[in-house]
Amino acid sequence: MATVRRLERATGTLATAASARMEAELSWYAAMPASDRSWVNLVAQAGIAAFVQWFRDPEGAQAITADVFATAPRELVRAVSLHQTVEMVRTTIAVVEEKVDELAGSPEEAQSLREALLLYSREIAFAAAAVYAHAAEARGAWDARLESLVLDALLRDDVDDAVASRVAALGWSGISGVCVVIGHAPHGDPESIVESVKRAARHHRLDALPGVQSQRMVVVLGGATDAERAARAVVSHFAPGPVVVGPLVGSLTDAGRSAREALSGIRAVVAWPDAPRPVHADDLLPERALDGDREAISRLVQEVHGALLREDPAFVATLEAYLERTGSVEGAARALFVHPNTVRYRLRRIADITGLTAGSPRDAWTLRMALALGRLDQPEL
Repeated sequence: MATVRRLERATGTLATAASARMEAELSWYAAMPASDRSWVNLVAQAGIAAFVQWFRDPEGAQAITADVFATAPRELVRAVSLHQTVEMVRTTIAVVEEKVDELAGSPEEAQSLREALLLYSREIAFAAAAVYAHAAEARGAWDARLESLVLDALLRDDVDDAVASRVAALGWSGISGVCVVIGHAPHGDPESIVESVKRAARHHRLDALPGVQSQRMVVVLGGATDAERAARAVVSHFAPGPVVVGPLVGSLTDAGRSAREALSGIRAVVAWPDAPRPVHADDLLPERALDGDREAISRLVQEVHGALLREDPAFVATLEAYLERTGSVEGAARALFVHPNTVRYRLRRIADITGLTAGSPRDAWTLRMALALGRLDQPEL
């Protein structure tokens, strides 16, 4: 066909015109490095050449359009977005469409050429979507693998340079306010569960790194200002049972501490049947200490017993007297030979120092544990 021969001769001219049009109309194309622009030009030229093949043999079009994007390296998918690819295809098709009357030998051939161009543009659009869909699936599988490796390292508290590199690859290097939430995993497809957790976190403007590990689900949350409030954003996605959240840390590379405390809490929380959901690992210090957590024991000794001794040894004696007399201010005052108001003052100071109120049953239990552990920590006479 004469029209096909004219198309073949005009391929180079059309590609040059398409490149000039993209540079004039597409700001992202003009801002690209020369190497990337040359690859885009090759894709445009391959697309025009493929159209010539399409016009000659429409039956082979599916294979031809799928191969158009094979001329460019895989890295170009990252440099050029799907939206930009659509703009590139639209611009190139528009350039060819403007030349239809010149390339066709008759009005009938011009109409046939326009119809072929319309069908070809549809197929090339589907081919572009397939390329980007495949790239997205591959990237998603790779990200899932990276997330699994990072979660495993955090739970083992083994964060090295390799893990830091993976954290950066996941885009978490600049995210602060990180905490780890642990509970029972719900039944269902792990991938669907992970995606639902991520959606819930995004709804609350949080970043999430969830993972299902057998019967346990671990969720790392980023961008939080309060650990318990952040945990409440995803708690409904856990199976029934306790959910423990670790303390807030500065970044994902520091999340090993939050994970360590959350793991300790999830083991010990069975000793507190009425624990809230979620419960902070710090609120489980007595149960964690009973379970043998050396960090919990040290914190109770240092932050309660030791802090009171450093402030005033009389606070320890007052607290012991008050607790031993089932919370009776008058009974403690008689035992200490002081005025009841003195006991009340000291109890207020104890609450200021430790953050624990002796009149609260839960706080009284924590204070009793701290005093007992503090006495055990004293050197033998």
